Amino acid sequence: MKCSHYSYENKRSEPRMLAGLHTLLRSSFVVFAGIILSACATIGLEEKDAAPPGKFDWAKVKAVTPKDEPRSRYGNPASYEQDGRTYHVLASADGFTQRGVASWYGTKFHGRRTSSGESYDMFKMTAAHKTLPLPTYARVTNLDNGKQIIVKINDRGPFAKNRIIDLSYAAAHKLEMAQKGTANVQIEAINFKQNTPFVQLEEPEGKVRYVQVGAYSNHKTAQKLAKVLDREIRLPVKITSVRSGGKKLYRVRIGPVPTQPLAQELVSTLSIDELGKPKIVYE
Repeated sequence: MKCSHYSYENKRSEPRMLAGLHTLLRSSFVVFAGIILSACATIGLEEKDAAPPGKFDWAKVKAVTPKDEPRSRYGNPASYEQDGRTYHVLASADGFTQRGVASWYGTKFHGRRTSSGESYDMFKMTAAHKTLPLPTYARVTNLDNGKQIIVKINDRGPFAKNRIIDLSYAAAHKLEMAQKGTANVQIEAINFKQNTPFVQLEEPEGKVRYVQVGAYSNHKTAQKLAKVLDREIRLPVKITSVRSGGKKLYRVRIGPVPTQPLAQELVSTLSIDELGKPKIVYE
C-alpha cells in the first residue's frame, strides 16, 4: 500500500528542529521530503483506510466559512518529493481551477497531523492537494451529480495515480460520493481579491431552485437552446410556457439546482448577450 499523505508527527515537538526546518525551507536549500516524516512511517502498513464506524449525525458537520489566512509555516516549500516524483507548490491559488477524479480519506488518518500542522478531522470540511498553497479555500463540484461544497485545503496528497484531490470523509459525504469512493470533480480556488460567489443569500423555504436561462416567444428557439444545454450540463433542462403581456413565452430552465453557489455559477457562465439574462428562480 502506498502512502498518500504527509505527516509531521514526533519530530515537530522538538523546538530546535522546528526553527531549523522553518529556516531551511525558506532558504530552499533542502529537499522537503528528507526533513518531514511520511505518514507511512508512523502508521502500520497493514492498516487500511475506512469510513467512520456506526451512525453519525451529519447535521453536526459545520460548513466552512472561507477567510483570507496567512500561509501555514509548514507544508509550503518551493518543492518536495514523494515516491520519486518532485512536486512544485504554487506561489498563489488565484485563478486556480482543475478537473479530475476525487477520492477521500477517513479513519486511517483521523487525529493525525496534516501537512499544515493541523489535526486531521474526518468530520470537518477539509481536503488534501498536491500543489495548492496551504491553506487554500476551494469550491469543489461533483460533476457527476451537481453537488457542491466549500473545503479548506490543509494537507498534501493524494499521491495515488489519477487523483487530484483527497476529501475528508465529511466532504465526500456532502458530495454524495463517499459510498462510491471517487467522483469526477472540479476544483476552484476562492479568490479573496474578487467578490466571493460563495456568499449565501436568503432563500424561500419549501421552494425548488432553478436557473432560468431565458424566455422566448419562438418555441423552436427554446428547443434548440434546451438541446444544447442538455448536452453540456449535467442537470435537468426543461421548457415551460407562460403567458406574459398577452403573448406566450417559452421559458428554458435548468434544475432543480442542488446548491445556491452552483446556481450562481450557472448564471455567471450563461450570461451571454444572445441568450438573454439568466436568473435564479424558485417554485
